[in-house]
Amino acid sequence: MDIHLADITLHIDEHLSPQQMVELEDAFRQRDGIISVHFNPEKRHLIVLEYNPEKVSSRDLVAILHYHGLHGELIGL
Repeated sequence: MDIHLADITLHIDEHLSPQQMVELEDAFRQRDGIISVHFNPEKRHLIVLEYNPEKVSSRDLVAILHYHGLHGELIGL
């Protein structure tokens, strides 16, 4: 069985506190199809996600940001 994974970088417009970062990471990790979640420690407004596009779409990932009252956009695949 082949599983095809994709990487995506999201830019978050807001400045996140450490607590908000943890909460957002947890929200992404709870979504079925997300394999890994990493904030860039030098650029905390960037989050890199590895996911299975057969289970979750890039649009769903941006929607998770919006659900948490954040604004952001897809900047890389």
